[in-house]
Amino acid sequence: MPQRKPLHLHVPEPTGRPGHDTNFSYLPLSAAGAKRRPPVDVAAAQTNDLAFALIRVLDDSGQAQGPWDPHISPEVLKRGLRAMMLTRAFDARMLIAQRQKKMSFYMQCLGEEAIACAHALAIGEGDMCFPTYRQQGLLLSRPDNQMVDMICQLYSNTRDPMKGRQLPVMYSSKKQGFFSISGNLATQVIQAVGWAMASAIKGDDKVASAWIGDGATAEADFHTALTFAHVYRAPVIINVVNNQWAISTFQAIAGGEGTTFAARGAGCGIASLRVDGNDFLACYAASKWALERARSSFGPTLIEWVTYRAGPHSTSDDPSKYRPANDAARFPLGDPIARLKQHLMALNVWTEAEHQATQKEVEAEVLAAQKEAESYGTLADSHALDVASMFEDVYQHMPAHLLRQRAELGAAA
Repeated sequence: MPQRKPLHLHVPEPTGRPGHDTNFSYLPLSAAGAKRRPPVDVAAAQTNDLAFALIRVLDDSGQAQGPWDPHISPEVLKRGLRAMMLTRAFDARMLIAQRQKKMSFYMQCLGEEAIACAHALAIGEGDMCFPTYRQQGLLLSRPDNQMVDMICQLYSNTRDPMKGRQLPVMYSSKKQGFFSISGNLATQVIQAVGWAMASAIKGDDKVASAWIGDGATAEADFHTALTFAHVYRAPVIINVVNNQWAISTFQAIAGGEGTTFAARGAGCGIASLRVDGNDFLACYAASKWALERARSSFGPTLIEWVTYRAGPHSTSDDPSKYRPANDAARFPLGDPIARLKQHLMALNVWTEAEHQATQKEVEAEVLAAQKEAESYGTLADSHALDVASMFEDVYQHMPAHLLRQRAELGAAA
């Protein structure tokens, strides 16, 4: 018998850049507004071209162009700019706090602020987000952002709303429509589809918004979620944040070098968009389009947000070990805060003085919240949660074996 050739598993080789040659459209910003905006009731298959495009509104001079221009009022744009600035100031302050050993771990969303902040301004009351660990902008964009509670969760102190049972940055807020973050990748996507199916069964108009990174799209739960969302026409938005890099690998490891991540939705019969994630107006417009489509019972939408992770994956990561020093220079979309600032200034509704005043204001807001949170303790001091609380919130009536174990810690029976 002829000898069988050995099977060789193909593993993409690092190229020193995140798959730019085949997956990223290096369109000049002046090409903004060139992509069509279909009606929300369009058949999913009729959006396939938009899964391979790059939807933009802002051009390189800060002007809004094309059918995707959401025509947002200057007041809402200013709210969006402030929310992004607040999110970045929060990240910077918390990164310092982690280095001071006040918390064990932190993850920034540096360079990605427009996506979550614009989405937060677009979604409605009662909609539920199923986020990952880089969507703090969903919470910080709200007027009642509960920043003190967020910092207490990071510090795992006596006011930690999660009672020390979650890693730092894994927030949860039912009141604010923010589902508990899971450390297990991709689980929240299929949970979001299930929540959306339940919403449709109840006959309400609420929409679920699921979030996942480019690397985690290789998980089976992601593909199962796509199947259920398509078959049941679930009112859900599946947000794939393609920031070019996973924890220590470029996007090609998850298959991003062969096609777009938005194409995965198109392949499952889901309306799919590929959007400039550093263009606040495009983020808002695409979110509104998908929300209206879902709320009107026309089915799910998958949005690939093309952005760039400007910082490390987390405080435990050293990107210099796997990213070339000039990697950021290869990414053409620019800083989302600077781009929206430029747009507002082009409209003559924003000045450099206002920008600097707002920067000082958001930094003071973060500092005040941090000081209040630290009054309840940090990881660096002795104000920690009572370890006996680990036995609570599981049983209505604590069983005998847990009572005994709690007693061994010296806790009251």
